[in-house]
Amino acid sequence: MSEILLDARGLTCPLPVLKANRMLRGLPPGARLRVIATDRASVADFQAFCRETGHALIAFGEEGGTLSFVIRRRPDPDAAPQGAPRPA
Repeated sequence: MSEILLDARGLTCPLPVLKANRMLRGLPPGARLRVIATDRASVADFQAFCRETGHALIAFGEEGGTLSFVIRRRPDPDAAPQGAPRPA
């Protein structure tokens, strides 16, 4: 599955998380968003954001002062499991 990229370098807390949240809302369930950031507070911010919203933080790392986060959008809470009938 491909990833959507959000470049949040140079933005400070809470802007990387706010921009990621806005982008995730427009993505289908299961889609991946890669966020590139430079604010060190983003590590704790994205961990808390994913824990509170149900999105999955599937990877994060740092290289040369640039942080990278990969977030998988949560399933829609209203979605029925595959094969299950939907309420009429």
